[in-house]
Amino acid sequence: MEVSPIAKPPVCKFVDYGQLQYEQKKKARQQKGKQKKTEIKGIRLSTTIGEHDLGIRQKQATKFLEKGHKVQLELRLRGRQKAHPEIGADVMNKFIEGLSEVSSVETPTQRKGGKFTAMITPKK
Repeated sequence: MEVSPIAKPPVCKFVDYGQLQYEQKKKARQQKGKQKKTEIKGIRLSTTIGEHDLGIRQKQATKFLEKGHKVQLELRLRGRQKAHPEIGADVMNKFIEGLSEVSSVETPTQRKGGKFTAMITPKK
């Protein structure tokens, strides 16, 4: 194994190849353990959700955000609700405004077919 390729003459030493592989794998495991993993937590809303239920979901989202997780919001429009998508957009915006103190919007509210989605992240 070459220790110092810049030196004149280059410095080398004999190494047990199996032990070298073991040490490299051990370092890789330690680095992997130190990485911070961020999960994406999901919260589903509906257009007919009550004030109290909305508050409970906001508290749950706050817990997720405080732990450092991202939160994906989803609101499905069913049947006749698809005729009035503005109601769904209002519910999503109201939910996001309630969490504005602890979160920032990563992807704003988007309509994809019969579904509204948004992604929020914890404030730094």
